[in-house]
Amino acid sequence: MSNVDQLIARTLGITEDRVTDELEYQAIREWDSFGHVSLMLALEEAYGVAVDDDLTLALRSVAAVREFAGGHTPEPATGPGHGAGERRTVHRGLEGVSFDRTTITRIDGAAGTLEYRGYSIHDLAERASFEEVAYLLVHGELPDPAALEIFEKELRAARALPAPVLDLARSLAHAHPMEALRTCVSALGAFGPRQPHGGDESDEQAREAGIALIARIPMIVAAHHAFRSGREPLLPAEETSHAEAFLTALLGERPTPAAVRFINKGFIVHADHSSNASAFTARVAIGCRAGMTAAVTAAVAAFGGSLHGGAAERVVGLIDEVGSPGRAEAHVAELQSRGEPVMGFGHRVYRTQDPRVRQLRATVVELSEERGDTRGLDILDAVAAAMGPYSRHGVAPNVDLYAGLAYRLLGLPDDLAVPLFVVGRTAGWVAQALEQQSNNVLIRPLLDYVGPRGRTYPEAGR
Repeated sequence: MSNVDQLIARTLGITEDRVTDELEYQAIREWDSFGHVSLMLALEEAYGVAVDDDLTLALRSVAAVREFAGGHTPEPATGPGHGAGERRTVHRGLEGVSFDRTTITRIDGAAGTLEYRGYSIHDLAERASFEEVAYLLVHGELPDPAALEIFEKELRAARALPAPVLDLARSLAHAHPMEALRTCVSALGAFGPRQPHGGDESDEQAREAGIALIARIPMIVAAHHAFRSGREPLLPAEETSHAEAFLTALLGERPTPAAVRFINKGFIVHADHSSNASAFTARVAIGCRAGMTAAVTAAVAAFGGSLHGGAAERVVGLIDEVGSPGRAEAHVAELQSRGEPVMGFGHRVYRTQDPRVRQLRATVVELSEERGDTRGLDILDAVAAAMGPYSRHGVAPNVDLYAGLAYRLLGLPDDLAVPLFVVGRTAGWVAQALEQQSNNVLIRPLLDYVGPRGRTYPEAGR
């Protein structure tokens, strides 16, 4: 085996017999985004050549890496699945494939830009309320004062949960919050307005159902947490904002202004992120005419997976694993040597720092100072500094890095990190589902069959 094959096997943590020309990025678990960056750094060190973004995109198969090691520059790749013949048409994970057009969210991964309906995430996070942003996503424009007042009243009126759903949440007090949330969101479908004959919701009915979900999902999270904490849910005062009402119900007491500001900002930066896995799932479901509640239930289910929103819960453990700022470099080196990712870093879209990080870190600084506890912040900042070499290749801090620490500073358990993300993201799922329904086409991709053909069923007695 050649030296480059040994380097690939060692860096990815796989056996050398798996290093073949057909092996490609994302084809195996070990060659994920973090493994790819680790491989690029190993190639830089071994061959003394800086691997830029174009080369990083080109070196997405063993064949391309071997060509590079032989002194040749491989052709730039346009997406995964760049083998010979008909495999060129296969895009594993649909990476790089645009399946429709949108007016909701614009992301420029190279520049680190995130906009909702044309408005910078930084302007919205620093100046808007979550209610304004939810209206923007659902209706397409920022509300004037009169429209905002009506929308806020709609949200407040929809907060109350049906008694059977509250009873269901109580019965699930033993369950993980995401399991309880998914089950209770699904149950809401049995207590909403009856759908017309044939089951199809009109656009207006879907919008009304979506607004109700934006209001009720926070109350499900808060009620379930109250029940498992041995208390009854505390109903917030009617006139409180969306963020304050949620925190009051969740904590069982009135929150501090800093906590409300964090939750409001957190809901805004989490509200949408274009066609991520859960938004795509919502579009597939409503594209089948399953209805808004079914679409959001499907999105919640997808979001709970460990490769999507579920990662947020695991990031909080990074603070405990590192222990102190002085251990950050050694911890990163240990994980890299084992080919394991550092949680809270890297994103499939951004080639630079996730723009949402700036907003969340600022609120974590405020909360840390309010609580007189900067230990967690110091550890995460030290890990971010230790990850500096990886940031050149797109493995920079992502939205999960600082969010979990903020929840700890609020006195919340780590397993609420993902449900709290869902509370903000619901507005985006509703917007995505409404856009899909407004100009619907059934989403039905193909699979490239590569299995055996023409097999004969065995004769009797064999």
